[in-house]
Amino acid sequence: MAGVLDIRRRIRSVRNTRQITKAMKMVSAARLRRAQERALAARPYGQMITNVLKSLVSRAEIFDPVTGELAHPLLVRREENNVLLIVVTGDRGLAGPFNTNILKAAARFIQSKAGKRIDIETVGRKGRDYFRRRYKVVPWSRGEDGATPAQRSAEIQLTGELVGTLNKIEFTQARELAENVIERYIRGEIDSAYLVFNEFKSVIAQRLIVEQILPIGHIGEREIRQAEELSPEVRRQHAEAAATAGVGVRAADTREVDARAAAFATKEVDYIYEQPPAEIFRDLLPKYVGVQIYRALLESVAAEHAARMTAMDAATNNASDMIDSLTLAMNRVRQAKITKEIIEIVSGATAAQ
Repeated sequence: MAGVLDIRRRIRSVRNTRQITKAMKMVSAARLRRAQERALAARPYGQMITNVLKSLVSRAEIFDPVTGELAHPLLVRREENNVLLIVVTGDRGLAGPFNTNILKAAARFIQSKAGKRIDIETVGRKGRDYFRRRYKVVPWSRGEDGATPAQRSAEIQLTGELVGTLNKIEFTQARELAENVIERYIRGEIDSAYLVFNEFKSVIAQRLIVEQILPIGHIGEREIRQAEELSPEVRRQHAEAAATAGVGVRAADTREVDARAAAFATKEVDYIYEQPPAEIFRDLLPKYVGVQIYRALLESVAAEHAARMTAMDAATNNASDMIDSLTLAMNRVRQAKITKEIIEIVSGATAAQ
């Protein structure tokens, strides 16, 4: 059995660990609030692009009047043989099952597309490391003079990565990724593109989803292929962690703003556009894809901070329980030592008589 000094030393170590986890919890809570604000601030821009496109659909010629085909290549649906999967994870750990759940969802999606050729683009170090260990890395390039890149060497391959950008997300990063995806789709290198990420509405309203971003279906209607909600137990843990960190658990009420933005697409008026509506429609569709990716990155960062806050809260509580258990064990050892000494004194006194 460990001595009193050994137990005291261990209690001191656990207390130091508890201080670290408590500090990390508060840091994650502060970053979560900022991430929520950024996601909320970017929402009106995305809504307005969506509603402008909805308005243009009724005014622009989406179908070519001569051939009868769709006028924009991002609307064209093809047989799905080549698939692009964008997996958004975190750059760091200590976030509970956050990264693991995303990677499991990506693995399930890959299994569901058995027999198809899959290119994987990762955002975040955890996803990059996971897929590098399992699949061949074949960086995508445009080829010389716009030529088609070399033929793929594996059914499933890692073609790109974005690491170290989640701490400070800029729209330019999402736009560059969107341009990459769009170019590959227009050139016929891929037939569809999907996003795997954690959708964040509030601390207790999250879900892990697989969303199709290309080809574009109905403007403003999301094409969710897989969705996994938080379990009641996980929601309870998130709520408890948020309560002790001073973070609100309810999503911001944006119904009034949403209603005003949606009115743009439903008004029965004829807008005067500087450029032809069809031209504006063609130019806005790529931006629409970029906004979808940007929203996914912002929401994934917020969800990661919420998961890390909850994980650090659980670690802090476990450390407190361990300290109580060690303190009880230390008191028992000390009491046993005192009892032994008393018995020895009494036995010595009795023998002396």
